[in-house]
Amino acid sequence: MIAAQSQTGADERPLLQTRKLTRILQAVVPVTLVQDVDFSVGTSEFVAITGPSGSGKSSLLYLLGLLDRPTSGEVMIEGSGTAELSPGQMASMRLEKIGFVFQFHFLLPEFTALENIMIPMQKLGRRSPNDQLEHATGLLVDLGLEDFLHRRPAQLSGGQRQRVAVARALANSPDLILADEPTGSLDSAATEQVFESLQAIVETQKTTVVAVTHDMDLAARMQRRVHLVDGRIDYDRVQS
Repeated sequence: MIAAQSQTGADERPLLQTRKLTRILQAVVPVTLVQDVDFSVGTSEFVAITGPSGSGKSSLLYLLGLLDRPTSGEVMIEGSGTAELSPGQMASMRLEKIGFVFQFHFLLPEFTALENIMIPMQKLGRRSPNDQLEHATGLLVDLGLEDFLHRRPAQLSGGQRQRVAVARALANSPDLILADEPTGSLDSAATEQVFESLQAIVETQKTTVVAVTHDMDLAARMQRRVHLVDGRIDYDRVQS
């Protein structure tokens, strides 16, 4: 196994780090989803997680995002351990520090694009209503959706909905975006739009994006690729 190659400097604390991360699904015959994963990621990285079906890609991402708890090992965010956090504390950390983009957008159908983006800000409660509106509008404008602020998800194309989901992930200005097959349900044109949106986030906002993808062409265009086999890191390398 090739060791992790985070771009984090020697004196810089990793944005996210795991130590011997393991997740075993308890069943009649236990299934190991993730095993002994040591991984770290720094600021402004664009990382692809790849691997064959059943290799543990999404399971690892859910652990990194504090959506699942490991059987053993630990996830550390900005140097702080998470093993002892209560469910409420984990939810607060996710809301403040991590943005999520999934294969299906999960936008609330009864709300407009603008309103969907404001929901995470309302939950965090750090911005005034006027500031929430201004920030949400700016995110949509940055992603080329200025003409769709007041449209509901059903009135948007698949690529537009997914870009709204990207904007929602950025609502609370997290340092880390975790994306699980964000282009998996899109056609080639929409895939390119979403990919370019994620790439721009890394380059202009210095946000780190870690994305599970089965699209090898997209993975080859990311800065770094972590390849899993049977729940373990097979290789982790920076790409030219």
